[in-house]
Amino acid sequence: MKVIPNTSSTMLTIWTLLLLTGLISLGLARWSLAFVSLTTLSLALVPPLLAARWSLTLPLPFLLFTTLFCFASIFLGEAFDFYERLWWWDLALHGSSAVGFGLMGFLFAFMLFEGDRFAAPPSAIALISFCVAMTVGATWEIFEFTMDAGLGMNMQKSGLSDTMGDLILNAFGGLIASVTGYLYLRQSPAGLLGRGLSQFIEVNSRLYRKYKNRLK
Repeated sequence: MKVIPNTSSTMLTIWTLLLLTGLISLGLARWSLAFVSLTTLSLALVPPLLAARWSLTLPLPFLLFTTLFCFASIFLGEAFDFYERLWWWDLALHGSSAVGFGLMGFLFAFMLFEGDRFAAPPSAIALISFCVAMTVGATWEIFEFTMDAGLGMNMQKSGLSDTMGDLILNAFGGLIASVTGYLYLRQSPAGLLGRGLSQFIEVNSRLYRKYKNRLK
């Protein structure tokens, strides 16, 4: 795996904190905290490990986002009960994850279209990115329902209202990602998210060769 230079001290600090917390918790027999800490660390390391396997170059902002998201959703959310302490915590994480998955869907779909002999239609790529965000969100809601029904957990909290609220947030997040991708392909200003797409495509230009050639 390759990562853009200037490794983030924030990212490394979080990884180290999670590892130390997990090890200390094991030594103190705090099994729940140890499990949450090491699970969070493992999930945060998934993107760089997959990138190494697929020979991708990951921009630093992407790695930082995934690390912070895992840290906020699992470690802070579960170990320190942020979901109950802050009413907006779950909403913010659902919305940001929808945007993230939508952008990843855009990059993947755009890469597949670059293997064809025709230019990728911006509207089609935008629709695919929206569908990816909604599919991931719906799959997560099915997982929550399965855990509640099968294991007696309370992941859905208020039931239908919680599920529909999450799906609506997924739709808004997916819409933001799809509009960003559409504007990027139309070579219109796409803000900070558009710059993130541009950075990923530039450092992995071999996967988007047709598009880069078309711009020359």
